[in-house]
Amino acid sequence: MKIAFLLTAAAATLGFSETSFVASIPAAVAAAPVASSAVQWRTTQHNFGEIVQAVPVTATFTFRNTGKVPVLLTQVQGSCGCTATSYPTEAIQPGQSAAITATFNAANLGGFNKTVTVTTNTADAPQVLTLRGTVVVAK
Repeated sequence: MKIAFLLTAAAATLGFSETSFVASIPAAVAAAPVASSAVQWRTTQHNFGEIVQAVPVTATFTFRNTGKVPVLLTQVQGSCGCTATSYPTEAIQPGQSAAITATFNAANLGGFNKTVTVTTNTADAPQVLTLRGTVVVAK
């Protein structure tokens, strides 16, 4: 009961309504970096070499939670619309591994260097993953 009173008093002092203050707590907690969680990536770069124009290619980036608390992937964003991502939405428990896939569909010929930015609840976030290669015409 004392905690609820203190939260209500703190909210009022800071100019928040009790409802908006309490509603913002889960989002703030999820977004706050957790010092005892850590992610170890198998690799953060993938070179496709030569790929054919307009034929999608996919890279898989595997990581492991080496920390003591669950890791949450809060956002995984490609650097352009030509890169689609897929990632786990559930927490990755300590000692577990998971993967992020990035599918690149090239429209333009020539060399490319695309990124995927991975934001987590770890202190070392965000992590940038890199996709490289050269787009050629189909033979």
